Amino acid sequence: MKTVEDLEVKENLGMHLNYYQKEDQVLLAVDCIIFGFEKERLKILLIKRNFEPEKGKWSLIGGFLKKNEDLDQAADRVLETLTGLNDVYLEQLHTYSKIDRDPGQRTISVAYFALIDVDSHRFDGIQIDAAHWFDIKDAPDLIFDHNEMVRKAKARLRRRALTKPIGFELLPEKFTMRQLQNLYESILDKKLDKRNFINKINSLDILVKLDEKDMSVSRKGAYLYIFDKEKYEKKVQEDGFSFKI
Repeated sequence: MKTVEDLEVKENLGMHLNYYQKEDQVLLAVDCIIFGFEKERLKILLIKRNFEPEKGKWSLIGGFLKKNEDLDQAADRVLETLTGLNDVYLEQLHTYSKIDRDPGQRTISVAYFALIDVDSHRFDGIQIDAAHWFDIKDAPDLIFDHNEMVRKAKARLRRRALTKPIGFELLPEKFTMRQLQNLYESILDKKLDKRNFINKINSLDILVKLDEKDMSVSRKGAYLYIFDKEKYEKKVQEDGFSFKI
């Protein structure tokens, strides 16, 4: 049997629901800037839109937030549903809310950027025929404010790469020192002195040198390394270790 208190709660709830229905409704989207590293080059994954507005133009991969998920879950879903990728480095970047940013409808977008090693992912679940990897320097002009998103993501990636070991997310599990240097040169968009780079990396003491060699690079081959994530995290916890290139 319902009490007067129950009826009052229900009535108040109904009033609040009616109140929110009077407010403007807007769409909330997530857009993913997907950076990859392949053949010594930093790349970005883009799609050619097959619907209006801006049909036939290049775009970031994105989708809309559903009622039963938070933003991080939406970004994970969009990334996995459209590319088959999961368990990758994904970081929230910025919120874009200009009134006229999307001519289709009033839409707020939260941008994320992801980091992957292209060669280590087969993209078995990809559902976008028009998806294509571009060298970051040769990427085409994008729709809406997606160019601005990419610029901001590149700047964030450079800052992160100088202070945290996120660059290893872009490399295969085993890599050469030359591959590592090529990666950082691609991210920072500048040449690095080989000797200084190797000395700096070795001083961090977070890599494990293997007995294996990559024999494809030269007759003598190049030793392979792996990133010791556990050692890095332990150093951070114990002595406030700072990763800095």
